[in-house]
Amino acid sequence: MQQKAKQRTYLKADSIYKFLLELDDELDTLVLCKSNSIHLMTSDQSLYEALGSIDDKSKINFSKLVKLLEVTELISYVQSTKMPRQILTDKRVEQIKEGIKNDR
Repeated sequence: MQQKAKQRTYLKADSIYKFLLELDDELDTLVLCKSNSIHLMTSDQSLYEALGSIDDKSKINFSKLVKLLEVTELISYVQSTKMPRQILTDKRVEQIKEGIKNDR
């Protein structure tokens, strides 16, 4: 029996940020319904940047975070890039938030 190759989709920090703050219905559906045709991936760096960019941590839906971790392959940034993890700076936080504004 031959299996179809899954489409691989990498979630960047801004996508994770939008998902956690419930600003992205399309990603909500992908994660919560766990598509059989799409393989979600992200790095520990992107997850760290997304979580660190949320000003009001009480707005994080932890059930959604748990579901995201359940259905998404988490890749080590250090192992995949052979570089040390990057510190989250104010400039990077603004870039992530700008990505949100530009999508609307």
